[in-house]
Amino acid sequence: MLGNKTTVLLILSQDVLDQARVVAGRATITLKLPVSLQIVLRALIEEGLKRDGHATFLANVESQARAVRHQRSMTRKRVEEDRTNLRSGSPRDQSGREPRKRPK
Repeated sequence: MLGNKTTVLLILSQDVLDQARVVAGRATITLKLPVSLQIVLRALIEEGLKRDGHATFLANVESQARAVRHQRSMTRKRVEEDRTNLRSGSPRDQSGREPRKRPK
């Protein structure tokens, strides 16, 4: 079954993880076999991939893709703001003017 394995990092919300744990518990009771969270997630991914043309599946994919895009966009904006807020060159006061030089 898993002759060709690879490792994947999957980041899920706590709610989704909790729902998958509930599914694992119910499957364990129903099947009278130990069903791990990993087994449930693998089955959900495989079944989801079989439904690639299903409207609900596509809506979920779109929603997640837009959320990732928005998050990355916001991160880029924050990085750009941080760069513009850095003061470079000669020191300046709050108004942006250079400080007065002391007479010698």
